[in-house]
Amino acid sequence: MAVERGGERVRGAVAASDAFFPFPDGLETLAAAGVTAVVHPGGSVRDEEVTEAAAKAGVTLYLTGARHFAH
Repeated sequence: MAVERGGERVRGAVAASDAFFPFPDGLETLAAAGVTAVVHPGGSVRDEEVTEAAAKAGVTLYLTGARHFAH
């Protein structure tokens, strides 16, 4: 939704997530919209796949190792 609402303003943006990416598709959507860097805590069993997708798309990926919410 945010990518659609942001339109062209998303190009060159940095995205941050307080949760890990369970699959690479979320990161791939951000990359296709023009996001150049993503910050997220990591912790998914598929972190390696997400990291590979970021590298393939030329997106800088920062893993913080810390989540800031609990549920």
